[in-house]
Amino acid sequence: MNKVQLGASDLHVTPVCLGTMTFGEQVDEATSHAILNRSVERGVNFLDTAEMYAVPARAETFGATEQIIGHWFANHPGMRQKLVLATKVAGPSRGMPWIREGTGLTAQDIQASCDASLTRLQTDVIDLYQIHWPERNTPVFGAMYYEPAKERTTTSIHEQLDALGRLVKQGKVRYIGLSNETPYGVHEFVRLAEQHGLPRVATVQNPYCLVNRTVENGLDETMHRLGVSLLAYSPLGFGLLTGKYDASGLEGPDAPKEGRIARYESVRKQRWGRPDALAAARRYNQLAQGNGLTPTQLALAFCYTKWQVASTIIGVTSVAQLDEDLDAWGTTLSAEMLADIDQIRWEARDTAL
Repeated sequence: MNKVQLGASDLHVTPVCLGTMTFGEQVDEATSHAILNRSVERGVNFLDTAEMYAVPARAETFGATEQIIGHWFANHPGMRQKLVLATKVAGPSRGMPWIREGTGLTAQDIQASCDASLTRLQTDVIDLYQIHWPERNTPVFGAMYYEPAKERTTTSIHEQLDALGRLVKQGKVRYIGLSNETPYGVHEFVRLAEQHGLPRVATVQNPYCLVNRTVENGLDETMHRLGVSLLAYSPLGFGLLTGKYDASGLEGPDAPKEGRIARYESVRKQRWGRPDALAAARRYNQLAQGNGLTPTQLALAFCYTKWQVASTIIGVTSVAQLDEDLDAWGTTLSAEMLADIDQIRWEARDTAL
């Protein structure tokens, strides 16, 4: 895999990134370290995590993923310098008071969260520090519409950007990014950075997969014109696009117990657990099988080959899953298959937005 540049930064990463949100919940520390070891063996140089992980978020596992990665760095001297490390500061608590109280994401919150992440990760610097979700009221995590009446913003984008700029000046952060962001948010962060001489956003990490292509509803143009790179998360739609739920459905005695959607009720209540999301996924999975591919190969090849995507974040629970996802690199999709994919999207739309 040739490395790609993230935005206008000097970060050069593999086009496949190891996501780690399963570490500390579904995956124990020993298996997590085995996955990290194998990922490096396979040439991946890009790791993504967050202060709120593991997922599903619980007070008992808050920060666990960063701690597991920190222990791995401590056990592998010199490895930290070989990898690009990304993590995230959580946005407003969204019902998670163990992260922080209140409805905002202040400059003080950003500084405190960064310092805590550095400690857990056992590193002196974070290569890419991202705001996990906006403080603004935006249609994310399954919401469909922006609703001005629900706006309760107390911290300006300028204040947040200024706080991130101080972290860069302190040498604690190299570059900054956003996540679960809108075209407006990306434009405003870039505009204010250019106006005030503050760090420019290098990346946006948003969901992008066959059952959620909302990035293509205008955000892709924004990012292309502003020189901001997309980090695509949930390329397998939380397992919907692997085919594991095609026969059993998401609940019931035959649903695979190891899958996040089947295992965690909180996940089933989110966008990935919608019946129409599974119905659309089944159509894509059948398309894959009818063309000699596994559903996983089709879903990952879709992300791996799209011009919009700089790096695709894969989350796994075993070394075998990691190898399967990495082996899908190099799979190409014919023009006919891409047309069939677009036809399904036209009929089913983005069912897991």
